[in-house]
Amino acid sequence: MRRIILFVSLIQFLLASPISAQQDDTHELMAAIIIDDFGGGIGGVQDFLEGDVPITAAVMPFTENSKKHAEWAHKNNIEVMVHLPMEPKKGKRSWLGPKPITVDLTTKEVKQRVYEAIKSVPYAVGLNNHMGSKAVENERIVRAIVEIAKEKDFYIIDSGTSPKSKFPEVTEELGVPFLKRDVFLDDISSSTYVRSQMIRLAKTTEVKGIGIAIGHVGITGKVCSVGVFQSLQEFEKRHIKIVPVSELFTNRLKQNLLPD
Repeated sequence: MRRIILFVSLIQFLLASPISAQQDDTHELMAAIIIDDFGGGIGGVQDFLEGDVPITAAVMPFTENSKKHAEWAHKNNIEVMVHLPMEPKKGKRSWLGPKPITVDLTTKEVKQRVYEAIKSVPYAVGLNNHMGSKAVENERIVRAIVEIAKEKDFYIIDSGTSPKSKFPEVTEELGVPFLKRDVFLDDISSSTYVRSQMIRLAKTTEVKGIGIAIGHVGITGKVCSVGVFQSLQEFEKRHIKIVPVSELFTNRLKQNLLPD
């Protein structure tokens, strides 16, 4: 009889335990949508910065609108990050804009440009790479960037332009919060394609618990915004919350702290 009473008491305790509720909350599915190239082209800028989706605005440094777009985003409670231009293997140098991170720079010069980039984008709390398929494979260059991110308490998102990127290993070594992009939304300029990529993001999130997509303002900006906004109902149906990038790190930390 005593065993039965103890067993019933244990069941009642587990049902009432706040840890169970905490586990449910921390395992909530979360996806982040990073929109690149703010500070540059105007297509889709107002749609995203005045819309109801908590995107993360990746702002190109050193442009005429860098400060304006960063302040606009911050005013509307949209998280801001630096969209750091880095040297690619292919493509026009002009696509990088002013003061890009190139492999011919000294370590001191790289750090100075990263400092200046951060200064030109107010309210930034993280960074991701603009292009950069060549530079991200250079450990010296990447280490210089990650060291500044650590100093500034920034997170880093690898845009995924090279499978040989050094960001994963260097961020792990230096203890800098790091995640990698899962889906590109608008590498084909079609709102139908963007919607299909949003579904891909949803499915990825359901498997991994978190997911990250990257889209753009500018030439494909309007198409991207239409596709994103048209997909929101699907995310609601799947119980996936769209959040700023920083919340992905908070959520993952909570999950890691949960008892097995």
